[in-house]
Amino acid sequence: MKVAVLDFGKTNSKLFVFGQDGRILDERRTQPKWIRQDGFSVLDEAALHDWALGAVTEAVENHGAEGVMVSGHGCTFALVDDAALTHAILDYEQEPPAEIAARIDRRIPDFAETFSPRLPLGFNYGRHMLWLQDVDADAFASARSILGYPQYWSWRLGGRAVSEVSYLGCHSHLWAPRKRDFSSLVDAEGWRGRMPAFARAGAVIGERRLGGAERPIAIHNGVHDSNAALHAYRRQELGRLTVVSTGTWVVVLNPDCPLDVLDRDRDMLVNVDVDGGPVPTIRFMGGREFAAISGGWQGAIPHGSIQQAIDAGIMALPSFAPGGPMPDRPGRLVGRTPDAGERAAAALLYVALMVDLCLDLIHSQDTVIVDGGLNTGGLLAGLLAELRPGQAFLQGATLEGSATGAAALAFESVGRDFAAEAPEPVDAARFVGLAGYRDAWRDRVGRKGDAIKAAGGAR
Repeated sequence: MKVAVLDFGKTNSKLFVFGQDGRILDERRTQPKWIRQDGFSVLDEAALHDWALGAVTEAVENHGAEGVMVSGHGCTFALVDDAALTHAILDYEQEPPAEIAARIDRRIPDFAETFSPRLPLGFNYGRHMLWLQDVDADAFASARSILGYPQYWSWRLGGRAVSEVSYLGCHSHLWAPRKRDFSSLVDAEGWRGRMPAFARAGAVIGERRLGGAERPIAIHNGVHDSNAALHAYRRQELGRLTVVSTGTWVVVLNPDCPLDVLDRDRDMLVNVDVDGGPVPTIRFMGGREFAAISGGWQGAIPHGSIQQAIDAGIMALPSFAPGGPMPDRPGRLVGRTPDAGERAAAALLYVALMVDLCLDLIHSQDTVIVDGGLNTGGLLAGLLAELRPGQAFLQGATLEGSATGAAALAFESVGRDFAAEAPEPVDAARFVGLAGYRDAWRDRVGRKGDAIKAAGGAR
């Protein structure tokens, strides 16, 4: 059996064909386009659909894929009637006008109920739902179903409309993790009746015939991408884990962190796993910040440039994107003017230091798995292992933990084995002066004492 996985990221969207042995047999990539329409930035859904349908059809024709599964980024919803969108899908990177924000923000539930901090833009997609309802009530009135982003694509490809708990529970303001039910906002706004029945991530929710295939392929219910990465490793029975999932966002998930230590002002929140369990989380927009700091660097970063940046004290100080544990600060580079390699090195060091801080704040003391595109070549994981010698570090055997977890859910739902490769041990990097560089960075950002106190002896 083979499964096609569509992994819809904010910056890059990908299709992978997985075999039961966990190997990726083929892949396709594209970049979603965001366009202006009626005063909003919205997804060019038609273009992305054409690409996705073509890629899945090729997976069926060339590899005999028997199912299609979706993994999707957070913060995004879709309103649909029986056949189509009733409004274009909003780009979560836009802020409601101030006068609208003042109205809608009064209706947001308390953090103690939803464990969703009040974040800017559409980082809580319930806030964007309130905005759209305020300015285009007809789009809501004509919608039969309110879908999470992965569920939209599963529906669009031929499945039935369903809800899924890992996506609804993703800092949306729509979910109350302690009750394992919709939040008070959903009932106050009359949205519960348009939330479809739940299906577990990976469940078969339809079928569709594509290309010249003799049989239709199964359409599997989609999943939130970071929770898919968490599932990929949890299913391997590796013990107590913290997962660092990297991409446009760096999402640090520690299921063993006490809920009462979560700080709403530091982008700490509760995600929800595929079975509805609360997963304490902290995150920042690390991929976006790496690109901004590095000037769009692509490819490997020379180890020599890392050492040069450390020696010269070239540092990036937060923040270069909205949200994160230190919001409302203008990001800046300090130290002498770096060359291109040193700038990229400072960017990766920044990501490592931010993850290190996040691991303290989320009370991570057990094994850490580093996953995703920012760990190309294993350098990010090596830096973290050097910074935190008291913890064991592993890295994904591939960079595609979200897609691998999504594939596992699809295979499991039809009773098939899926033998994903085990994560690999990480050797600590060996850079002279890295610990001192970290201490100097924390002194500059003013969080050193707080972070060490929060660590609870992790190092």
